[in-house]
Formats: sequence, C-alpha cells, structure tokens
Amino acid sequence: MAADRIFSNWDDTHSVLWGHAPIRLAHNMHKSPLFSMDHLAELIEHYPREHYSLMQTGVKEGKRIWRQGDIGNFSGRQVIDAISRGDLWLNLRMVSDIDSRYSDLLAQMFTEIGEKVPHFALPHQYNAGILISAPKAQVHYHADLPGQSLIQIAGRKRVHIYPSNPPFVTPKNLEDIQLFELELDMPYHEWYDRYATVLDLEPGQMLNWPLNAPHRVDNLGTVNISMTVGYENEEIRRTRIVNLANGLLRNRFGYTPKSRSLKGPAFWGKAVMQKALRNTSWVKRERKARNEIEFRLDHDHPEQVVNLSNDLSKAA
Repeated sequence: MAADRIFSNWDDTHSVLWGHAPIRLAHNMHKSPLFSMDHLAELIEHYPREHYSLMQTGVKEGKRIWRQGDIGNFSGRQVIDAISRGDLWLNLRMVSDIDSRYSDLLAQMFTEIGEKVPHFALPHQYNAGILISAPKAQVHYHADLPGQSLIQIAGRKRVHIYPSNPPFVTPKNLEDIQLFELELDMPYHEWYDRYATVLDLEPGQMLNWPLNAPHRVDNLGTVNISMTVGYENEEIRRTRIVNLANGLLRNRFGYTPKSRSLKGPAFWGKAVMQKALRNTSWVKRERKARNEIEFRLDHDHPEQVVNLSNDLSKAA
C-alpha cells in the first residue's frame, strides 16, 4: 500500500486539534497484508522472545490481574485462538525494528501527518507494537511518556482518555514512570470517568491524544488487533529528561522540583545530572521485576494457562 494514502478523511479540525485533544481518524492500514492473519501467525512464531509479552489481565476478588506468560509450544494460529478464548493479551514489541516493512508504514504515516499539521515536529524516533487481545481484555488506567497513537486493525474497543493535568496525572506520576516504570500504578478513581473523553474504535480507525494523557481500554466482546505507536521529537525528549532529573531530585536528594522548563540553565543542569545517573543503580535498582514468567500455554491445557510459579501441573 506504499502508493496509497494512509488517512482517508483528514479535515482541518484534525490539523488544529492534533496534540491538543483526543481525535479519531480514518486510516487504511487495516487493509495491508502486513496485518493478515497468516502474516501475523508467522510473525508470532518467529518473534524474538525478549521482544514479546503475553499477559493475563482482568480483575479477581477486587484486585487487578497482570501476569506475564510464555507461548510455549503453540503455533502462531494456536496463540491467536488461545487469546480468543481467554483473558490474554499479546504485545509484539518493537515490531518496526524487527520488520522494516512496519517501519516503512510508520514513516509514511508520519510524513502525511507532517503535511497536515503545521505545528507537528516530525519524530526523530518512533516504534510500534502489535497488540492481539481477548474479547474482554482490559488495559488499566495508565499514562505513557512518548507521544502515542492507537491504530485499530480488527475488533472493537472502547478507550477512555483523561485530561493530561492534575489530578489525573501529576508531575510526580510522570517522574515515577520514568524512574521506576510505574505506569500501571497510577492512582485511579471512578469519578475520573466523568471527565474522560470516551471513544469507540473499529477497524480502520485511529486515535491520537495529548502527550501524557492517561487512558484505559476495554475490548467490546471481540478479539482485537491493534498497533500502538510511540514517538519522540525534541520537545518530548526534553520532557523525558526533565521527568528523570526531577524524579532523581525528589526521590534521591529529597528536593521537591519547582521547574519543568525545557530550556535555560536549569534544564541543562538537569540534563547533565540525569545523563550521569540514568544508567546507575539510582535509576534501575528500585524498578519492579515485571519480567517474571508466571504461566505458559500448553497443548495439554488448551482452555487454561499452566502456572509456572510453583507446580507445573497446576492450571490457573
């Protein structure tokens, strides 16, 4: 589809609102062979283990379930079938790095956005993940640090998008995400929903929202295939530098940051400090161990997941 336009109904309101408010756009990416079931099944079978996450999600006894698993000895088709029957969620991370054809698709997408949005600074870095999720799968309330777009390929989902300011997201929330990877530990109250923009997504639709806007997602009774796109331009890069530097000041030096400026002496001082410390234990040692594999798919338990935490014969 390289010769085809990606966006099919872009109008002037989208150009004005891009980056300032949640917007829903029509796209043609769902028609690409890159998202056919055969291609996705083959992609799953050969995907590097370090770059995919198979998650079990939901709520049990009032507590959120968020466990990571392994596809085991399933074929790509069998993985998709297992997802369709349960509460699983597969994220093929960094797909645009793994397969350059997805990177080419994103390059075309951003080129078209740059043509339509005068104030949009084209990203110098971007990446995508393909999400395949169960009919009732959920993504809990969280915020992301890069710019974000959500591209729907198959199925239906409902997305709640919240304002990108306190109390919905605070500077400390962003610092904790940058410093400790605590994006899924953000405080959430049901009354927040009264202030959310709620948008349903169908195949051929895409969402974009303001930087750092919290959001949560509910699938609407169908298997969903989506592509998430994270991107970074110079302003976003500097914002992330400030998040890390201010997080270090608050958590390591006991100082409450007073500025989030992206320029001037204060910014450059923070840039030097975070560069010196970002690869040390001051940043990494308190991050939670989120990569523990707790279950796997197995042919002997096609309707369940096999718990790996204690007894391999015990199904969860």
